[in-house]
Amino acid sequence: MTSKAYLLSYFSGEYQPRAHNYTKELFGEEYVFRAGTIGTVAEKTAYGYVKKYAEEYTKQYRSAEVDRLVSGCTGVKRTTGQHPGGIIVVPDYMDIYDFSPIQYPADSDKSEWKTTHFDFHSIHDNLLKLDILGHDDPTVIRMLQDLSGIDPKTIPTDDPEVMKIFSGTESLGVTEEQIMCKTGTLGIPEFGTRFVRQMLEETKPTTFSELVQISGLSHGTDVWLGNAQELIQKGVCELSDVIGCRDDIMVYLIYQGLDPAFAFKIMESVRKGKGLSDEMEEEMRKNEVPEWYIDSCKKIKYMFPKAHAAAYVLMAVRIAYFKVHLPLLYYAAYFTVRAEDFEIDVMSRGSVAIKALLQEINSKGLDASPKEKNLMTVLELALEMVERGFTLQKIDLYHSSADEFIIDGGSLIPPFNAIPGLGTNAAKNIVAARANSEFLSKEDLQQRGKVSKTIMEYLEKMGCLDTLPDQNQLSLF
Repeated sequence: MTSKAYLLSYFSGEYQPRAHNYTKELFGEEYVFRAGTIGTVAEKTAYGYVKKYAEEYTKQYRSAEVDRLVSGCTGVKRTTGQHPGGIIVVPDYMDIYDFSPIQYPADSDKSEWKTTHFDFHSIHDNLLKLDILGHDDPTVIRMLQDLSGIDPKTIPTDDPEVMKIFSGTESLGVTEEQIMCKTGTLGIPEFGTRFVRQMLEETKPTTFSELVQISGLSHGTDVWLGNAQELIQKGVCELSDVIGCRDDIMVYLIYQGLDPAFAFKIMESVRKGKGLSDEMEEEMRKNEVPEWYIDSCKKIKYMFPKAHAAAYVLMAVRIAYFKVHLPLLYYAAYFTVRAEDFEIDVMSRGSVAIKALLQEINSKGLDASPKEKNLMTVLELALEMVERGFTLQKIDLYHSSADEFIIDGGSLIPPFNAIPGLGTNAAKNIVAARANSEFLSKEDLQQRGKVSKTIMEYLEKMGCLDTLPDQNQLSLF
């Protein structure tokens, strides 16, 4: 029995556990397992091991010996884990032990799932794998639907104002200088990264099909950089002509007159990074395929499927619709679902304060920490929101939600879990205590809300506790 098959599907991150558990109902609990992963020692880590060993035992090694020891350590099993969305399905007439031992993750026998001891790459020739992945975009779309009452499936894919944000900022009512960005795609999935924004600036797409092309180009390897980008810059061809997705190759070659089966064979060879054989090149030239097209095929290492690209773009365009036409709903959903790091104090003080912090992080260049890089994206969206005429309030002891940004007129009220160091469960404790009765003092808030001293100091600094006395006191006079 040979499988080498897998099914990929995306669900809202909030729904993902339910989707995983449903596979037990579909196939039976004894036939589904979480795909195991094996973490190995990386080369850089191995180098650290060798260096530390030499220091502790006062040994001196030549560089060649260091390299030999490092290569011996690299790839050695370090940890086991489980794939975030991979589910292994065993045929009902066979047993999991025919393929792999199983274990509890982290040796916890209370875990809901058992995990294959071998990683999927060791057994993928024989078993089906379901990739049931969690994704933020469906969660964002659902929140936008709940807030607006608009069914996302009814949103047009050719709205002129929405299409404008992929080539400029006009439809957002701001200038490039105001938001420090040449497009309006900040925070739009697949089109908000610096790399893709640069592609948008160079190509200025105006149609859905061109966006699909860009999605394919941005996900491929050696498809855009040093390939399609140069062809467009030199005027050899236009965006619509370059190879964007793997399907484009087969469709174009069939159109040129190649046999469909051979066109498919060429597509498979190119998208796997195997290039073109002499026979393939000869057949392509015989059917008047341009030399630039043949050269482009030979450079490609990996290509994205058009179905994936179309699905990503469809989601992006639907979210972009809300950003253009119902902006405050969009910002509330984005900050609630996608953002993790906040500087509420800075974000609530307006564009000058936000720009100052952005420039400070930018000035660090590669020395900026991962947390600061994540914060930059949030600050860019906050700057855009403020420049469009909206504001962000400070944490409100009596109106903030535990984990959602709330719309209040032309502003957003941030949730408690936007406070640095305050998790969602702790935020829910505060909201639950508030629902029981009004806080009488800072002492009461700290005790009933189970708020740490650090969080209390943060709330005081933000001015959230100005109306509360320090302690519960009863005045008799």
